[in-house]
Amino acid sequence: MLGLPRGGIPVAYEIARALDAPLDVFVVRKLGVPGHEELAMGAIATGGVRVINPDVVADARIRPEVIDAVATTERHELTRRERLYRGTRPPPEVQGRTVILVDDGLATGSTMRAAVAAVSQLGARGIVVAVPVAAPTVCQSFAPIVDRIVCGATPQPFFAVGPWYVDFAQTTDDEVRALLARSRGSGVGSPE
Repeated sequence: MLGLPRGGIPVAYEIARALDAPLDVFVVRKLGVPGHEELAMGAIATGGVRVINPDVVADARIRPEVIDAVATTERHELTRRERLYRGTRPPPEVQGRTVILVDDGLATGSTMRAAVAAVSQLGARGIVVAVPVAAPTVCQSFAPIVDRIVCGATPQPFFAVGPWYVDFAQTTDDEVRALLARSRGSGVGSPE
């Protein structure tokens, strides 16, 4: 069970508890359109993976050097978060395993696509994407690239993830670290 920080960690924590599965973090960073940062023009993930959303890039007329500049900035944040969340622990071992990637929802799906590409590149045997809520077309778009996609709800119209939560407060770095520590300390999903 790999949660995408920050919002995916509380969701992944609950799923890991229910399935008695080990929980870890998989860091991805959205590449936001300058001036409209919530709109993803792509994403980067651990392992040097970069995914670009060609429709957003074309519609917004974003030049390659702008994408590179945003990616460089986000790469620094990705590295910071990996150090903060992992400490000295090694990255999760995914080779030959089925991986469940969890986030708090899918709007454009760019960060999840980057995570799928990265765990695939790392040799995962199977990939399941699980989210509570997603845009219907985005949910469907994952079917050809993963073994299973689970979207709890696919409401229409769909404009963003946040409105489908009672409380969509920003998950903090401290909350991510606490949930990861709690999952390791509770014995939930501990290797035998």
